[in-house]
Amino acid sequence: MPEQFDIFAEKEPSPPISAFLDSSEAVFVKKLSLNDRDWARLPNKHQAGVYVPPSERDSGFFAPLVAKRREKAGADEIREAFFDIDWAGINVKRKARLVHYTGKGAETHLTGLPKAAFSDLAPASFLVIGRRGEGEYRAVTIDSESEDCDLLGDLLSLAPDFRSGIFALEALRRKREEKEITFIEEVVKAFFDGNIVALAAKYASMPTTAALAEMARTRFMADNGLTSLDPYSIARPGDVIRSISRGVEYEIFKDFQMRARAVELVRLLLGDAPGAVSPEKALRAIVLEYPKIDAIMLSAAQQRKSRAGYSFEHHIEAMLIDGGIPFQKQVVIEAKKRPDFILPSLALYDDGARTDREALVLSAKTTLRERWKQVHAEIRNCDLFLATVDENIAENAITDMASQGIRLVVPESLKNSDTTEYKRQESVISFEKFFSAEIKEVRWPLWEARGLIATKSLV
Repeated sequence: MPEQFDIFAEKEPSPPISAFLDSSEAVFVKKLSLNDRDWARLPNKHQAGVYVPPSERDSGFFAPLVAKRREKAGADEIREAFFDIDWAGINVKRKARLVHYTGKGAETHLTGLPKAAFSDLAPASFLVIGRRGEGEYRAVTIDSESEDCDLLGDLLSLAPDFRSGIFALEALRRKREEKEITFIEEVVKAFFDGNIVALAAKYASMPTTAALAEMARTRFMADNGLTSLDPYSIARPGDVIRSISRGVEYEIFKDFQMRARAVELVRLLLGDAPGAVSPEKALRAIVLEYPKIDAIMLSAAQQRKSRAGYSFEHHIEAMLIDGGIPFQKQVVIEAKKRPDFILPSLALYDDGARTDREALVLSAKTTLRERWKQVHAEIRNCDLFLATVDENIAENAITDMASQGIRLVVPESLKNSDTTEYKRQESVISFEKFFSAEIKEVRWPLWEARGLIATKSLV
């Protein structure tokens, strides 16, 4: 019988993900595929739970599977385990079943889950199951559109291409402390030597977004044996941009930001004079200076969001340059609009005698939500492509964009992923297809015919 919604499973405020992790010894984390969540909201879905990869199934995190007694002789073995899970965010406790149908290969599912925890989730949301002791489990789902989603990624250092994993949290905390031990010792010494002001000045200035992007590209290319980001000479150019922007550069940025903000907070809470510090003074500062603490944290969050947008643009620009693709960046068009990139030039874009195919607008937004509506006015008798690394766009939003003439350009792994809605959408293409088809095959010959560029064979 199909599972019905539990009318008593009412939503309640979930604990912050940081508190959830602090109360767990280990966690299983999975970025949910569409099938992992659609069973809870669509009546025609057969998968009634979440797929668990074999490596996590057999890791020792879950209760051990035992063979189910089968009445039919010779039937394929079914291995299963039952255990209770307390669900944060909904007032419900359920007995879950982890089941491996051996006749279906490695396929293992976690069933007996409450629909209320999954039914409203956006694509690429997360399931987090925490364990304490031998058999005490708690779980929470993290919507990909929530602030907790970004925090989860930061706390566990999830890579851009993360899918699932088990994390021993105490080991993770030790690893983080070991990584920062040199900086911690530097701060302690500077404070008690009376040099905390000088240390704050040392770490106060952040590199520009362009400098951060250059650092990240240099590191990525060195690590991967590349000499350029020419999209015609590297595989999966969109995944490369995503790895650099969301992975390499973000880690560099976090190191710079952590040092600057940490010293700022030390000075705010302890002052600059080591002889005047006391537990009472620190506690009073936490209370009395809370508005300043809140402002520092808010500023840090805004800085992260701003960096992400500029980073994405910088790396797309580098790829256009290395590919020898003509463009103009942030030029003013009608109504004071500033498209991120016009290809091949503003002059051709403004030419009333050109064909629709000869010019295009390429906008870049790391996250979309409703912001995609801002770029529609940039269309003027040409194609509009919107590049993004956003994973949580709903199918109806993609359809709305397509109806407005907007085509999405996404990394190759996202176009083919089972966690996003992109795979079946014709209006969504990969960066590889954008460069190979839309530029190389369609527009390059037109630009050559106009004499705008020298004849070049793109390989």
